[in-house]
Amino acid sequence: MINPEDHKNAPFIHRATNYVPPRDISHYLIGRPLATADAPHQTIGKAIGLAVFSSDAMSSVAYGPQEMLTILAVAGTQALGYAFPLAMAIVGLLIILTLSYEQTIHAYPGGGGAYIVSRDNLGEIPALIAGAALLTDYILTVSVSISSGVAQIVSAYPALFSYRALIAVTLVLFIMLINLRGVKESGIAFSIPTYFFLVMIFLTAGIGLYMYATGSLGIVQDPPLFEVNVLHPITLFLILRAFSNGTTSLTGVEAISNGISAFKEPRSHNAGITLIWMSVILGSLLLAITFLSVHIGAVPSEFETVISQLTRTVYGGRNFMYIGTIVGTTLILVMAANTAFADFPRLSALVAADGFLPRQLAFKGSRLVYSYGIISLATIASGLIVVFNASVSALIPLYAIGVFLSFTLSQAGMTHRWWKMGHIQPGAEKVERGSTLHHDPRWTGKMIVNSVGSFATCIVMLIFAVTKFGEGAWVVLILIPILVGVFLFIHRHYQMLASRLTLENYGEPPPYTGRHRVIVPISNVHQGTLAALRYANMLSDDVTAVHVSMEPGETEKVQQKWGTWGNSTRLVIVDSPYRLFLEPLLGYIEDIISNRQPNETITIVVPQFVPSKQVFNVLHMQTADLLRKELLSKPGVVITDVPYQTP
Repeated sequence: MINPEDHKNAPFIHRATNYVPPRDISHYLIGRPLATADAPHQTIGKAIGLAVFSSDAMSSVAYGPQEMLTILAVAGTQALGYAFPLAMAIVGLLIILTLSYEQTIHAYPGGGGAYIVSRDNLGEIPALIAGAALLTDYILTVSVSISSGVAQIVSAYPALFSYRALIAVTLVLFIMLINLRGVKESGIAFSIPTYFFLVMIFLTAGIGLYMYATGSLGIVQDPPLFEVNVLHPITLFLILRAFSNGTTSLTGVEAISNGISAFKEPRSHNAGITLIWMSVILGSLLLAITFLSVHIGAVPSEFETVISQLTRTVYGGRNFMYIGTIVGTTLILVMAANTAFADFPRLSALVAADGFLPRQLAFKGSRLVYSYGIISLATIASGLIVVFNASVSALIPLYAIGVFLSFTLSQAGMTHRWWKMGHIQPGAEKVERGSTLHHDPRWTGKMIVNSVGSFATCIVMLIFAVTKFGEGAWVVLILIPILVGVFLFIHRHYQMLASRLTLENYGEPPPYTGRHRVIVPISNVHQGTLAALRYANMLSDDVTAVHVSMEPGETEKVQQKWGTWGNSTRLVIVDSPYRLFLEPLLGYIEDIISNRQPNETITIVVPQFVPSKQVFNVLHMQTADLLRKELLSKPGVVITDVPYQTP
């Protein structure tokens, strides 16, 4: 057994490097690489943080009221009167969530949101469910927000309707590229359109409310056609369906709690203030837009959005102010995808660091962002957009179940956390993976806030699951357990690998006394062959050269040269009547492997040309790569390249 104490005096050498990555085309697309020391300078303040992490929530006012009106409209104009009371109920739920997540932000200043809270307080499986739900929701956030943004464009320019999927995918790729440049740069780039939207939409809503108060607000002119073959009765189920559609406006509330690490110090304070700003903006816009849309008689339609109808009613047509508002709305809907691009990579990195997703997702790229996560999100979301042809109504039923499930688990976890803190003795502490617990004398009130939040979001999640089940919500309800199964499968693989590689209880390996056999495949006899042969003779006295005979004339030349240059090394000629190279060679190697002695290592030494220019590689057989691919899983077999540089 090796005693680590006996090796404490092993020398360590720390060497700095002056290497700077050379400029290439990627620098023009995503910027020059950033050193690790630059990380503190890439954090953001409250103003940019609002643009980065709140655009999803704020943009939802562009489609949340419309989706709520879409359900109510099937029961006739009388049912539209329920829209504003439902919006008030949604704002009440927003207040509960804001209070709950404000506590979460200060409790977990390192970020992580529902996944970390559930992991530390509810256990592994609830954490994986929360992680799967949020990752699914972020993918759908990109798909829905981009599709909704394209719907605004189509409302202004109906001729583009058939190209909406192509436009949407192009926008996804554009946002991906901006996010690959880093958090700070993407935040600065996206803050301008975010604040432009806020100015335009508040101006529109303010003028609309003033016109309503003065009696000058008319009704929408030439509304799009809304076909209803049979009017549905106003039932509790219908109202609950409308409510569940409207709650899509609350998606993104959790984004700030997931991205606390992106804020400047003091992180928790800045993130908490940003959350309150976001909630005030979202709540006021949701109430104003719903109220005005009902009073102008807006008709929900995929051919013209409710925002478009409201804007042209307020401004009296498709004038400059109308275009400005539609442009701002389109931009914020596109920017909403940026919230997912900010949070999906962070969450997937946390899950990957725990061993439930591929480790690559936990690695930061050249711009100090999780590049693999950003690219993965863009790829999956683009696929969804193509499959559903960028239809918001088709994507909405899949949306929000995951986020409300994560809301519920997060608040339940926080409830348990406050209970644990209330039962810790004053002055004592309990260290957990995500935070350190101390006694909190106000734990009872905080626990009540989070328990109310958990109960409320659970009710909304159940309403959404029941009312949207037949419209496609069943897909998410099946997908989340599948994702959890995938997480566990990946984790088992990493655990098994770790158990095989661990040095715990690992004894001193015995001295190597086994036999070493070397095989050198050759196609011809030249300087590269002789270099490989010299290296092979350095490894072992048991060296065999192998030539696959495809043409008798060429084989005769090889034999003649080998007699002169082979240095008495045995040469095995393997006939290949069908002129195949790899298969006969592998067959010979397999025979050697099957008859090898115990403790015998077989090394395949492959001479390999290294041309002066990489473009010439396509002119040569990559024998070493082919053999490595076929023999990599064979125990006791080593494949070695002997490069021979040629001009």
